Amino acid sequence: MGFLLLSGCGENRKLGPNELKAQEALRKEIETIRQAAAMETDVAADTTAAQNPSDTPGEPEVMQGEEMAVLTDAPHVPPPITRKHPTKVTIHLEVTEVVKRLSDGVDYTFWTFGGSVPGKFMRIREGDYVEFHLANHPDSKMPHNIDLHAVTGPGGGAAASFTTPGHESVFSFTALNPGLYVYHCATAPVGMHIANGMYGLILVEPKEGLPPVDREYYVMQSEFYTKGAYGEGGLQPFDMEKALREDADYVVFNGSVGAMAGDNAPTARVGETVRLFIGNGGPNLVSSFHVIGEIFDKVYVEGGSYVNENVQSTMVPAGGSAIVEFKLDAPGTYILVDHSIFRAFNKGAIAMIKAEGDEAQLVYSGKTDDRIYQPEGGAIQTIPQEAKPQPLAQNKQERIEHGQIVYAQVCTACHQAQGQGIPKAFPPLAQSDYLNADVDRSISAVMHGLAGKVTVNGEVYESIMPQLGLDDESIANVLTYVYNKWGNNGTEVTPEMVAAVREAGAPASPLIVH
Repeated sequence: MGFLLLSGCGENRKLGPNELKAQEALRKEIETIRQAAAMETDVAADTTAAQNPSDTPGEPEVMQGEEMAVLTDAPHVPPPITRKHPTKVTIHLEVTEVVKRLSDGVDYTFWTFGGSVPGKFMRIREGDYVEFHLANHPDSKMPHNIDLHAVTGPGGGAAASFTTPGHESVFSFTALNPGLYVYHCATAPVGMHIANGMYGLILVEPKEGLPPVDREYYVMQSEFYTKGAYGEGGLQPFDMEKALREDADYVVFNGSVGAMAGDNAPTARVGETVRLFIGNGGPNLVSSFHVIGEIFDKVYVEGGSYVNENVQSTMVPAGGSAIVEFKLDAPGTYILVDHSIFRAFNKGAIAMIKAEGDEAQLVYSGKTDDRIYQPEGGAIQTIPQEAKPQPLAQNKQERIEHGQIVYAQVCTACHQAQGQGIPKAFPPLAQSDYLNADVDRSISAVMHGLAGKVTVNGEVYESIMPQLGLDDESIANVLTYVYNKWGNNGTEVTPEMVAAVREAGAPASPLIVH
């Protein structure tokens, strides 16, 4: 405006020298002001864009479209997410119970998310709306569910996803927090479900994505508790007593001994950057994760946003995760271990990454030899301990009191605190016609386990009651407690009655969990 006034000023007369100088000086001042204003506008726009990385600067992200999630088996990972907006993601996951290899000559009945251990790797983006479908195969013997640590809400989806064999459950959630999260089954008995292989990882990428790398792999540690010792052949069942003692026979990566070693080892090339998504399914042990011959350039501590640098080993808690990145500077085989070292060389916690490329003498001049890091095996050592037994119940009232303790420790998770059970999964013990009709049958069920269809109070149930491993005194006590609660018939079960059933042997068609 000032420039226009100056241009028109004095049209009918000639300006003097001093006026011309003043006019020129004013023109320059106005131009300087214009340039400064333009720069401020550009800086403000850049700042807004940086703070709001959406298509429309300054506006919240808008959900667009929908897609099916890509799911992968370990050690593979779905491709990075390149879209710049949240979307609706549908995930389909089926629970199956399958017999597979645990070690050479050793099989195990795994309970799986998607047919393998660990379960499928899922990759979504912060802000995504997830519709989750959990199916339980009709051949399954147990109900199952899923607790995703990425879910914000009570139970992490466990209650909403409780699914009996032959059924499918659907629930939804919004991925509010970026990070690498564990998921697992949370159906009672929770520890048994996790110990049998029901865990995996879900990655929620931050809005801006993760920095690009050359290779990404999925590694999940867990332990197994078997009736037989490490390496004892055949089909090995789960051992609850060892699990309670946290005395694992196997500690492995990706579900079995050697799953990520030898011919199964993933590869990379010298000069490439490798990112490992690491999880620990537990159910009990904390991992001291280490790659022999490498230093982690970056560690996303516990799978979150905090980044540590130049790390030799990182802790991964049971039910937790970490992301590590490192550049391969020399060729050879890099050994992944739990540096609680007996777990590596004696229980199976060894994996490998094979790096190909030219020798780098200045980085490392030695010769790689895989043989020094082969599993050693070995028998489990035990130390005899003197135990002080609990005093035996002397009368019916003491038996009820002792039985209440056993019930709270062993039975509550499935049959519930008031004996009401869980519909379509675990039958009720309250006012139970099945229990009250036949005491010896009830003793046998607690002693030997039970499988197949049973009808309780007019409802049909078909699931597994595992062998509980209780002694005669405990069986007598817990059944006496149940028979004297919740409207049942008041029977007192004695150890002598239990011993007689034990001597008679298991019935022709129970579930026998050796």
